[in-house]
Amino acid sequence: MGDTFISIRHLYKIFGRDPESAMNRVRKGMEKNELLELTGHVLGLSDINLEMEQNKVQVVMGLSGSGKSTLIRLLNRLIEPTAGEVLIDGADVLAMDAKQLRELRRQKMSMVFQRFALFPHRTVLENTGYGLEIQGANQKIIKKRAIRWIERVGLSGYENYYPAQLSGGMQQRVGLARALSTDAEILLMDEAFSALDPLIRTEMQDILLDLQEELQKTIVFITHDLDEALRIGDNIAILRDGQIIQTDNPQNILMNPVDTYVADFMKDINRARVLRVDTIMNPLDSDANDGPSLPSSTTLEQALQVFAENSSNHIIIVNRKGEKIGKLTLEDLIMGMKRPTIEKIKEDLSSPDSFKPITTASRNIN
Repeated sequence: MGDTFISIRHLYKIFGRDPESAMNRVRKGMEKNELLELTGHVLGLSDINLEMEQNKVQVVMGLSGSGKSTLIRLLNRLIEPTAGEVLIDGADVLAMDAKQLRELRRQKMSMVFQRFALFPHRTVLENTGYGLEIQGANQKIIKKRAIRWIERVGLSGYENYYPAQLSGGMQQRVGLARALSTDAEILLMDEAFSALDPLIRTEMQDILLDLQEELQKTIVFITHDLDEALRIGDNIAILRDGQIIQTDNPQNILMNPVDTYVADFMKDINRARVLRVDTIMNPLDSDANDGPSLPSSTTLEQALQVFAENSSNHIIIVNRKGEKIGKLTLEDLIMGMKRPTIEKIKEDLSSPDSFKPITTASRNIN
């Protein structure tokens, strides 16, 4: 387990005229639908507990109305919680006064919104440097850093363009450059790519992953798209009706959904593109200690290509140090790519001997 940087504990958000009174009912066991019917209050988030690791991408996903956008806005108190704790690097966000909260938003956090949120009357250069301007940096530093990040997101030559002159994908690159220019430790991304066309969306995911490999930010990424979540998330929290249903790394969630709701999410995923060989490998034995080798992070799709190019009936799996940690046969690969039916998943979940999914809270990452 890595170092926890953001800790959310027993967090609640109730929308309505008298949230404290409604909170008393929730503490006594009243559920969302009954609360709405009797009091007119909406239980947006209910008892959220989530540990986010430093320098990792934490994805929060769910359907519309699940509470994911509410959750990200509670981290910087754009929305005030009804109850609970939010700790960032040990500091209690909910105990911060107005001045401390401003400093948190200016220095430690940056946010990228779904609809770009660019100033139409400012150029690309001016939009990118806005966060630095708020921090009080001088114009020389603002220009230097803004140009650097404009180049990094692939917009060199567009410094003096206005948002209306750019495509949607280009506007979102400006939004990303603006967020990165402040050098904030935490990047909050609320459905940042969902308004983009599929090809541009994939391109923006590539840019984010490339930058993250170098910058190692702590990123909280909100999405309703499972493919996107599986692609970029180091850890995924799945919300339903304001509650976390499952939180784990993408591999464990795909292989071991905690209930039929999560399983239904996973049923149409291309497992070959997501699952890694170390997820389905078997222990080494004396009959299979040599042969082609692959890193443990290789996807099943990539491994299939290696089998196609080699006559060996197995592949050796190695860790980052090059140590042999397992083997994979073609039969293992084919079985791993096979998508179980919902009926089979329901059967496994109802079995008393079924495997209990590992959660982030209990998982020990080597």
